[in-house]
Amino acid sequence: MDNKRALVIMVDDDITNLTVAKNNLSSTFDFFSAPSGEKLFTLLEKVTPAIILLDVEIPEMNGFEIIKVLKSSEKTSNIPVIFLTGSIDPERESEGMSLGAVDYLTKPFSRELLIKRIETHISKK
Repeated sequence: MDNKRALVIMVDDDITNLTVAKNNLSSTFDFFSAPSGEKLFTLLEKVTPAIILLDVEIPEMNGFEIIKVLKSSEKTSNIPVIFLTGSIDPERESEGMSLGAVDYLTKPFSRELLIKRIETHISKK
């Protein structure tokens, strides 16, 4: 791997979650945030991240709808997606994984765990 930092995009409608993630991740990764699926797709026209952190519960277009679009596009289908959620629900976790997510984390999670999971999935790419 070269010295270029991996780009992480986080999609979450909660500005507090985005701010906390930026503060926790920006020392290790390049970090962009998007408050909606629409903003994510606009961002993906300009950049290709190493990984996407995707909240499940987002108004308008939820995380499951977003990953379906990501996985159906040749340009974005190989980008690993980690779902982030505030609810513990094995059925929803299973649904997220079957749609192509590489991981599923329940909030709140530790900075160290999130960084390790991101690094693991980026290195598998």
